[in-house]
Amino acid sequence: MRILIALDGSSSSDAVMQEAVKRPWPAGSEFAVVGVVDPYFFSKTPSLLDELKQSTQRSLEEQAKLLAEAGWQVSPNVILDNPRHALLRAAEQWTADLILMGSHGRGAVGRLLVGSTVQAVMRHAECSVEIVRSSPDRDLAHGMRVLVPTDGSDHTEAALRLVANQPWPKQSEFKLISIPEYPALVGEYPYYSPEQLAELTRCGRTQAGAAAKSGGELLAKVGLTTTCVVAEPKETIARSILAIAEEWKADLIVLGSRGRRGFDRLIMGSVSETVALHAKCSVEVVRMHQRHCNSAHPSSAEWPVPTHTYARENKGITDA
Repeated sequence: MRILIALDGSSSSDAVMQEAVKRPWPAGSEFAVVGVVDPYFFSKTPSLLDELKQSTQRSLEEQAKLLAEAGWQVSPNVILDNPRHALLRAAEQWTADLILMGSHGRGAVGRLLVGSTVQAVMRHAECSVEIVRSSPDRDLAHGMRVLVPTDGSDHTEAALRLVANQPWPKQSEFKLISIPEYPALVGEYPYYSPEQLAELTRCGRTQAGAAAKSGGELLAKVGLTTTCVVAEPKETIARSILAIAEEWKADLIVLGSRGRRGFDRLIMGSVSETVALHAKCSVEVVRMHQRHCNSAHPSSAEWPVPTHTYARENKGITDA
């Protein structure tokens, strides 16, 4: 598995690194630790740009040592480009399977700038993206609480299969939720009789129950401790997921990039994007065409920018 970690030196980035070091990953995984410096702001001060590039490289090398000491192969890389474009291009060229990034950056202005970067990466990345929000004192020795929403679509099926195939800390708990969708009653049309509404409601709950059962069986086959719930919908599907995650104190939400009604994204923004931007815990948005961990990757030498690689013998997964 190839994991690209986007850092900007903020406290949010520190949380990303701590999470990456603590969490188990598939044996043989590789990491790229990436810092992006936008040269636009230094067009008239090239010496400052060079100084910042060098200091960023040194910082990334220090961060990379944490993963190297944990037994992983890791490359620290500085890219001179607009962050929104650079991260997407780097992930594609390096054939990343997952991008890890913080929820915001330095200061109030930085938060606005990096927030737009997070949205751009989530919308356009070809691989899965995880927005990391974690407490530095969280102990993964007691496991993780992972919430997995499902509606039975191919995209949520991809998220379930990723959860089933991923190593997790011991004692981790999984809650699989399915939320019925009912017809929206806006204006006079379309008109539903009470009998029709009752039938639509029954069908919605039946479909949600079938999705929960199917997903639960998939996770049970690999021995994951799973609870399946058909939850009552709130104002929107996204709000329902956020409320359940907060009430259950989830550490991570894993969901598909799109549900059954993919056209919703064009109208109101996707459920996955809303959850990723507003959840209080980490959120991983899984792309349906995510590359498999054992797929062919280019060698580290093919990284598009200069790298300094730290490598030690992989210790494998000891906490899964």
